Amino acid sequence: MSLTRYACTHCGTWQPGFSHESPTGCPTCLDVRNALPRDGWNFQTAGQVSERLSTRWEQTLPGIWGFTCEPSFGLGSSGWLLRRPEGNVAFEGAPWYSKPALEYLEVMGGIRVLSASHPHGFGALWQLQEHFDPLLVLHKDAVPYSKAFQVRWPVDDEHELAPDLTLHCVGGHYEGQTVMYDASTRSLFCGDALKVDLDARGKPTALSCHKGFHYAIPLSHGELRRYRAVLKQLPFENVFTTFEFARGVTREHALALFDRLLAGMPHTRPVPLEELS
Repeated sequence: MSLTRYACTHCGTWQPGFSHESPTGCPTCLDVRNALPRDGWNFQTAGQVSERLSTRWEQTLPGIWGFTCEPSFGLGSSGWLLRRPEGNVAFEGAPWYSKPALEYLEVMGGIRVLSASHPHGFGALWQLQEHFDPLLVLHKDAVPYSKAFQVRWPVDDEHELAPDLTLHCVGGHYEGQTVMYDASTRSLFCGDALKVDLDARGKPTALSCHKGFHYAIPLSHGELRRYRAVLKQLPFENVFTTFEFARGVTREHALALFDRLLAGMPHTRPVPLEELS
């Protein structure tokens, strides 16, 4: 059966559907953790998205590149590429990869392993899978959200993607949400486990976490304790969220945030970094 891929213009989620009719709804937007589009559904095919978006990329740290789209599309996710001698690893996906972006990735050596934290970071993973045929690794509890692509290796709570590069399941914000730790750069690719507020210059100013951002649903104490137990093992000095790079957000900042939220009723309000230092 020949299916058409459709992107939700509200959140950016891709899903397969029939060529003769658009999807009746978006599973990501319909989830309680997300907002509904005010004016109803608008789904676009890959051809329509390719005419609407361009892809840009830049090196954020030595050996790490970020891919984003202009104009912003859906939630505005970023895709991260880590260049490795044993084969490149991509984590999360940009909403769309233009032909020049795919050609650049080819010049960089392609992609050997592909993974993501949770549905808000999936972006156009299906494009990267079709173009490079990487090993697509996802936590087993996140597989139900992977209709747009094919998971090749469902994994448990800890998994090594490459030397010095490990997946750790934290759950919380989404079932099967993982973080990826890069020991070589002491960086945490945290998905939406942490939300970083940046100022106009891109400097991190505050930190928060949430079960559902749009409706300010906080994490439970049990979920926070799991976040804390996992991140305590990972001495990171930089954070890559689903959306941005934040230099200088550390493990100590995150643990201080969790301790504050565990001390009483949890909330989703940003806490200034200076209070967490």
